[in-house]
Amino acid sequence: PIRPDCGESGSTLRFLLPVAAAMGINAVFTGKGRLPQRPVRELLAAMEQNGVTAEVRQEPWEIAVTGTLTPGVFRLPGKVSSQYVSGLLLALPLLAGESEIVACGGLESAGYAEMTAEMVRRFGVNWEKTATGWHLPGGEQYKSPGRLALGGDWSHAAFWLVAGCLAGPVTVTGLDLQTHQPDRAMVELLRQMGGKPEQTPAGITVWPGRLYGITADVSGCPDLLPPLALAAALRPGTETRFTGAARLRDKESDRLASVSAALTALGGRVRQEPEGLTVWGTDRLTGGEAHSCGDHRIAMLCACAAPFCTGPVLLRDAGCTDKSYPGFWADYRRLGGQTEEV
Repeated sequence: PIRPDCGESGSTLRFLLPVAAAMGINAVFTGKGRLPQRPVRELLAAMEQNGVTAEVRQEPWEIAVTGTLTPGVFRLPGKVSSQYVSGLLLALPLLAGESEIVACGGLESAGYAEMTAEMVRRFGVNWEKTATGWHLPGGEQYKSPGRLALGGDWSHAAFWLVAGCLAGPVTVTGLDLQTHQPDRAMVELLRQMGGKPEQTPAGITVWPGRLYGITADVSGCPDLLPPLALAAALRPGTETRFTGAARLRDKESDRLASVSAALTALGGRVRQEPEGLTVWGTDRLTGGEAHSCGDHRIAMLCACAAPFCTGPVLLRDAGCTDKSYPGFWADYRRLGGQTEEV
């Protein structure tokens, strides 16, 4: 069997598991960090009901998959990970017959799966949306559409947009306002908080405004919680509640815990809730020592907090930003941030 190393990437694992099985490739998937603790068993169960044998091993952790997927109905819990659906959307058209994906109980973060579905369509597969998921044809071959224009990543841009709210203006280029990316909701959320985002010829520009405390349901865009929590932490006299965020406990870190720990270490006031956070604003943070927990979004949160701290910030494992944004620190310095390795 082949041995794909997924590193710490949950999306890589959840996308490639069904793709390998659809192609009849026996594979042993490996990984590290938090990946062995992140949810995947529900996806494996759906695959095992359709012709595949999957074995999760420990010490070392690995997932061995043998056999070939057969067409049929794939039932998944909708409140665990939209990446399960994305992996199946990529894989099922390769099977001999028609298949159906059923998201039981509704699909949280559905926009991410819709991004995948739209890309599958652009590569020549015409699926049908159903009340509970997708109906997909079989016997398909992907066809290149030629050239594709892809917009920038809104979840990464969110940190710079928050910087614009706090000490702007900041302009972010390369973003597509018509994208299916759920994280484009950042513009409206910042507007609700009192920021002043605007589409300009150069891109999305955000000016500072008097930020207000709000209650925000981030179930459809959970990756926005870290930058939004920073914005909430830096406006005195406000209280902001983030709800619908239970799934953040299963990311590269337990993000409800790691966001709370990072902001608290830097002088903020945060309380963890079972499915979210409450953040009380202050005019300045104090600085201090924080740990990224190996999570790229926590590292970016701490970096963007540093200019608003009265003292220096010592960030442990700052290099984990390379996992998703290798140019982060170069962009940070370009915007005036100061860094020094210790």
